[in-house]
Amino acid sequence: MHYHFFAYMARLKHIRRWNMRRNSFEEDVAQHSLQVSMIAYALAAYRNARFGGGANPDRAAALATFHEAPEVITGDIATPIKYFSPEIRASFGHIEELSAKKLSALVPEDLRPALEPMLVTPEADPEWRRVKAADTIAAYIHCIEEVKAGNSEFEKVADQILQKIHDRYDMPEVRAFLEECLPSYRLTLEELD
Repeated sequence: MHYHFFAYMARLKHIRRWNMRRNSFEEDVAQHSLQVSMIAYALAAYRNARFGGGANPDRAAALATFHEAPEVITGDIATPIKYFSPEIRASFGHIEELSAKKLSALVPEDLRPALEPMLVTPEADPEWRRVKAADTIAAYIHCIEEVKAGNSEFEKVADQILQKIHDRYDMPEVRAFLEECLPSYRLTLEELD
């Protein structure tokens, strides 16, 4: 028997993000997921090193790796559409859940206990809030990079996303990442050296 899960995951590189905006450079879901994984890992590491511990960096990174997996079936739904109304948001939530279950069925049975929790209802996982914070930070980073490239299309959305980070993810590890790591994204390669 053949299992198609990982072949599907490889297709995340074909799903474009920010599809309602003019982009200076394309970002795909695979690139985004890697960045979210690294940031989620860092947020959990910050929590453990400075703010009382209790985080699981490996778990945060694993959840982040698969956080957009259903999009290989649904595509990336633009935020203005996805959140247009509570009814539409609930419908898309149901579609994402069905997509996650379909993907779970494509995993070899003996691997499902390890992979299914990454795909189906991860909101119950204690690391999920850090993953969502990392997801939003990664979106903000894309905005910074677009504005830095001279694309004013992302100026207002950058402000909105930064406000969302402050409003929804006011955690000490998020504040530390924003203060200590985020400014580097505004630098040139020479300035980073």
